[in-house]
Amino acid sequence: MRPAPRWVLLIAGAGYVFLHLPVLVLVVFSFNASRYSVSWTGFTLDWYRALAGRADLWRGLKASLIVGTLSTVAAAGLGTLIALGLARGRFRGRRGIEGLLTLPLVTPEVVTGISLLLLFVLVGIPLGLTTITIAHIAFNIAFVAVVVRARLAGMDRSLEEAALTLGADELTAFRTVTLPALWPGIAAGALLAFIMSFDDYVITSLVAGPGSSTLPVVVYGMARRNVEPTINAISTVILLGTSVLIYLADRVVARAEGLKQPGRIASGLRPSR
Repeated sequence: MRPAPRWVLLIAGAGYVFLHLPVLVLVVFSFNASRYSVSWTGFTLDWYRALAGRADLWRGLKASLIVGTLSTVAAAGLGTLIALGLARGRFRGRRGIEGLLTLPLVTPEVVTGISLLLLFVLVGIPLGLTTITIAHIAFNIAFVAVVVRARLAGMDRSLEEAALTLGADELTAFRTVTLPALWPGIAAGALLAFIMSFDDYVITSLVAGPGSSTLPVVVYGMARRNVEPTINAISTVILLGTSVLIYLADRVVARAEGLKQPGRIASGLRPSR
């Protein structure tokens, strides 16, 4: 295989620097002793220690974990069932439903948030953690379904057929053959759904009620009032946690496919044709 031209490597490197330099600056200045974060005055961990005394951040973290866990469990179950129905079912309009499944992935978040807000107002559901959870389930189902659908596309159905031939009923074949084979895809989709839920701001800010702010909403409010160094610290913690979850999700899919290289999550998000 011929090596890539040097100019291609230079452009790729410049692109990576452009993408990640602001994040690197954020992480570095989270250890800056200066309170105004405009010049480097020395190394300190004071801003990370200060996070322990921020009750609003802890409340936001608790809300994010509750919403993320509930929405992930619900989206994983519903998304898996939808993926199974689309992959194994043969019915009129299946192609159209597959197209609708990918719609939440490309719809601007502000449009999704406003539409959900109008729905909650019309139905009469009070804004709070309940509406945030329902909203997160609504857009997380598509992520789980697409990942599981990609996993189903690469499955060998001969094992299921063999189980049915040997006398197992459909439920037993699903429990003993299909579900274990799908589990890596379900786990990866669930981790991705949790990340999307934990990091979401736009939709959450539109459907949240008083006293139900998640961590990203709290952090944005802090940034609007005053750019303080604790914002850099909590942002670095969120970045680290999200990166770990993305890595775990990527490893789950890679291990299931017997691969060592990363990048499977991105390929799994491509809608199947």
